Amino acid sequence: MTTATQSIRPVERLRTYASFVRFEHTLFSLPLMVAGVFSAPGPALPAARWVLIALAAVGARTAALAMNRLIDRHIDARNPRTQTRELPAGRMSMREAVALLAASMTVYLACCAALGDWYLRVSWVPLAVFVVYPYLKRFTPFCHFGVGTALALAPLAGYAAAHPDLAEPWAAAGLAAFALCWVAGFDIIYATLDEDFDRAHGIRSMVVWLGRAGAMRVSALLHLVAMLCLIPVVFRLMGDVANEPAWAMPALLGIAAAIGLLLGLEQRLGENVNLAFFKVNVVVGFVVLALVLTARGAGGF
Repeated sequence: MTTATQSIRPVERLRTYASFVRFEHTLFSLPLMVAGVFSAPGPALPAARWVLIALAAVGARTAALAMNRLIDRHIDARNPRTQTRELPAGRMSMREAVALLAASMTVYLACCAALGDWYLRVSWVPLAVFVVYPYLKRFTPFCHFGVGTALALAPLAGYAAAHPDLAEPWAAAGLAAFALCWVAGFDIIYATLDEDFDRAHGIRSMVVWLGRAGAMRVSALLHLVAMLCLIPVVFRLMGDVANEPAWAMPALLGIAAAIGLLLGLEQRLGENVNLAFFKVNVVVGFVVLALVLTARGAGGF
C-alpha cells in the first residue's frame, strides 16, 4: 500500500462514518437545543458549558442514528432504496458500527456527568427513546411520533442544561411540542418514499394506514399545530406585550411567516422528498431559533 493510499484511507473511513450517522442531520436538532437554552431568563453560560452542551448534543444525535441503522439493518437490506446504506452495502462492518455507537454514547454520558450529577441520572431517558422508536414502525402507524419525541427532547435538554433550577420551563415545553409535531409531520412525508415496500413487508406507517393522500393531510395538520405551538412560546418570552419595542411585532410576524412558508414548502415539495427533507428542514430549525432570540430580545432578557 502506498503512502498516498495510507493517508487517504482514514479520511475515507471518516466520511463513511459521517454518512452512516448522517452527521449533517445534527443541524436539525442543534438550533432547537440552543433555542431551549434561551427559552428562559438566566445568566450567560460560560464557554465550557456551551462546549459540553454541544458535544452532548452531537454524541446523542450520533448514538440515535447509529442505533437506528443497527436495529433496521435487516429491513434496510431488503429495501431497494436503502440497500446502498453503509451496513447492508458492506461499506461498514458490524464491529465498526457498534464501536461508533459506543464512542458516541461515551461522549454523551461523559458530557452529562460533567454538566452535573442530575444530568447523568436522567441521561438514560433519551437513550431509551432512541432504542424504542425504530421498533415502532413494526407495530403502529403512529411510529412517526417516536421520531418526533426524539427531536422534541432537544429544546428540553438545552433548557435543562442552562437552567439547573428548572424554573420557568413553559417556553421550552412549547418548543418541544413544536418539534414533536414538526418532525412527525415531515417523517410522514419521508415515509411516502417507501409506501410500496412497507405495504409488501408489513411495515406500519401513516402512509400505509391512510394512503398517501390521507397521510399528507395528517402531515399538514401536524405542521399547522406546530405553528400554533409557537404562539405561547413567543408571548411567554416577550412578557409584557404592552411595553414591547416598536420593532418587535413586525419582526416576529415576519419570522413566523417565514416558518409558515417553509412548512408549506415541505407540503408542496412532497413529490421531491429529498429537497423537502434535507434542505428545507435544516432551515426551519434556525428560523425557529431566530424567533426565540427575537422574542427574548423584545422581552428584554
